[in-house]
Amino acid sequence: MKFTLQSVDLKKQHKFSLIIAVSEKGEFTASGKELDKALNGQITQLIKKGDFSGKSGHSLLLPQNSTQPYEHVLLMGCGKNITVNERDYKRLLTASLKSFSQTKATNLLCTLSELTVAEHNLPWNIKQAVETCADALYCFDTFKSEKPTSPTFKQISFSVTDKKLLAACEKALSQGVAISEGVSYTKNIANLPSNICTPTYIAQQAKLLAKEFPAISVKIIEEREMEKLGMGAFLSVTKGSAENAKLICLEYKGTSKKQAPIALVGKGITFDTGGLSLKPADAMVGMKYDMCGAATVLGTLKAAATLKLPLHLVGLLATAENMPSGTASKPEDIVTSLSGQTIEIMNTDAEGRLVLCDTLTYCERYKPEVVIDIATLTGAVVIALGHHATGLLSNNDGLANDLLTAGKQSYDRAWQLPLWDEYQDQLKSPFADMSNVGGRPGGTITAACFLSRFAKKFQWAHLDVAGTAAMMGGNDRYATGRPVPLLTQYLINKCEKK
Repeated sequence: MKFTLQSVDLKKQHKFSLIIAVSEKGEFTASGKELDKALNGQITQLIKKGDFSGKSGHSLLLPQNSTQPYEHVLLMGCGKNITVNERDYKRLLTASLKSFSQTKATNLLCTLSELTVAEHNLPWNIKQAVETCADALYCFDTFKSEKPTSPTFKQISFSVTDKKLLAACEKALSQGVAISEGVSYTKNIANLPSNICTPTYIAQQAKLLAKEFPAISVKIIEEREMEKLGMGAFLSVTKGSAENAKLICLEYKGTSKKQAPIALVGKGITFDTGGLSLKPADAMVGMKYDMCGAATVLGTLKAAATLKLPLHLVGLLATAENMPSGTASKPEDIVTSLSGQTIEIMNTDAEGRLVLCDTLTYCERYKPEVVIDIATLTGAVVIALGHHATGLLSNNDGLANDLLTAGKQSYDRAWQLPLWDEYQDQLKSPFADMSNVGGRPGGTITAACFLSRFAKKFQWAHLDVAGTAAMMGGNDRYATGRPVPLLTQYLINKCEKK
């Protein structure tokens, strides 16, 4: 799919199918006014007759005739007026593409970008329009014998009415395209079944990414080397699996300047049975998505490399399977982490924090400026925040605020939870330095408290994406690609600050 910008002159846009916003009051954006005038007030008459309400999400596809020379004209209702909120803006974009799905339209000119979105400007509208349209058109049909009918769209253009903002809109368009490609890349990996998407497969994808972008290099740490390093916590997770664990280390150097890197650490459990603390059968459905943190890191690095961001980034993917067997770790086993701290494993289903804690310690050798880990870590975060907000915990308020701001800008929002010392008491063990679980109360917080013990040497933030990285609903299961937009926006903001 090609995304472009168009300075609107509807008299010269006959090759396009048009998407025009209309309010319940019969208000138009600039393009809508121009089109209504070109059609001798036809749209105004439809509203007066009550043939089109203008209610949010309602649409009407005008039949093609001699007075309407465009391929198609879709009227999209935007509600009471032409000022909408972020949520409705994205919904209108998605609904407009759905309305065109039964046509043979190839080139769309979407003028919904002209809507006023509260607290945002035209470049933001353009960027979100690209990401939203790409998301709406995404389809994962790799394993379908009969492929679903694909839309005929070849190009979607967005109208820019203010030429003074054209340069800013072009920049926003390129960012939106890069982010949408990173999101799709993340989804494609995450949606694969676990018999294909193993730690070895993810390592192969990392190598292919490094081949695509010369600024990216990759190194794979195998189990034998982990053992030599002393990564006892990481290795305790993979003991029951026939698949070998891998710590996949990527480095992106987008600048020749000497910079302390920004490190992104992704949880990559390619399937999580719970180990000997076995999950019920129904709870195992969707556990192929327990590697979404690792997929997110790959997608974010792809977006950053596409945009050629002048940054030094490190991506560490902690990949393993968590399986039950005669060699699997048992409840009450005690292991020694890479940091030297001992951990009593009270629940083998709290495995993500075990691979992450050793990876965080390994991260110290890069001397990072900041470290952000991304993990489908706790079911508790879904209870706390549902599927709308990513849980955020951090040992640095400045870093937390930067991520919250990036979340708002990208409409990939996070919500900060406390990381108070009082919660640390729940991790006490009578036999080791700590337990790997702290009980049900504040489960998301105590999981982050556990990780914080391995992140004392740097500014660190933890993103719990168990509720946002994938959606589960019976037959409707899919990866979302979050939080690639949040993280990429954070990196873009870092570049602007520098």
